[in-house]
Amino acid sequence: MTKILVTGATGTVGRHVVAGLVRAGVDVRALVRDPAAAALPAGVEAVRGDLADLASLAAAVRGVERAYLMWPGLPVDPRVVEVITEQVQHVAYLSTDVADLADDEEPTWYHQAIERQLRQSGVSWTFLRAIDFAANALRWADQIRQGTVRYPYGLAARSLIHERDIAEVAVQALTAEGAGRERHDGAAHVLTGPAALTHIEQVRIIGEVIGRPVRWEELAPEVAREEFTAAWGNAEFVAGRLRAWESFVAVPERVTDTVERLLGRPALPFRTWVTDHADDFR
Repeated sequence: MTKILVTGATGTVGRHVVAGLVRAGVDVRALVRDPAAAALPAGVEAVRGDLADLASLAAAVRGVERAYLMWPGLPVDPRVVEVITEQVQHVAYLSTDVADLADDEEPTWYHQAIERQLRQSGVSWTFLRAIDFAANALRWADQIRQGTVRYPYGLAARSLIHERDIAEVAVQALTAEGAGRERHDGAAHVLTGPAALTHIEQVRIIGEVIGRPVRWEELAPEVAREEFTAAWGNAEFVAGRLRAWESFVAVPERVTDTVERLLGRPALPFRTWVTDHADDFR
């Protein structure tokens, strides 16, 4: 029986990957910081470890044939990918919508560095290039509860994806056999929700689902830059976010049919995601 390692097994996407693999009857090993607190499904082998601890990772990947890799924002250490690819036959990597790089190009995002290393590793791979998580709307939770969301670029349109859709594609990529493998080996799947919704539309839908009107208050970009830099502590990241949101006002974020093609059903709408997480906004 194939054994699959899931990193980030208690995270937003990872917990759904674990559950999906269990439903598929796969032998799952989950890399977690605290096995006792992981609350994983019955039958899952929880092992203590961390991507930053190479010894624990090497132990976790031993005897594994395939792996789901989620990078937790750590500085890129090539040895992490080396430890994994020395053991497994296939890696499904949770990436984002990045451009492919030539061998001599300098990465501008850590996802590009990891993708390139996986391409060069000699094992088969699938890149799950999720454009943006619907779960990022949770950043508004406190403001939603107060009835007003103050944020910049209300007309920025995003094609948010439900984490369950990402997980289902990951499970398919990790378990496919025969002709089905051909759809995933060496594939970079750009995953989006079924429609691009503006920030204002997202807030309106959240209010409708929780049964309480929520007002949008446009925040000037220069004010947002100051407030977000103070809160997030990374001026470069804030500047990049503001530039991206501004661009999505003029040109909405693209929508792909990848989820529907792979899963045989439409991608889950944002309203479904809000319904699943309604208590987080109440």
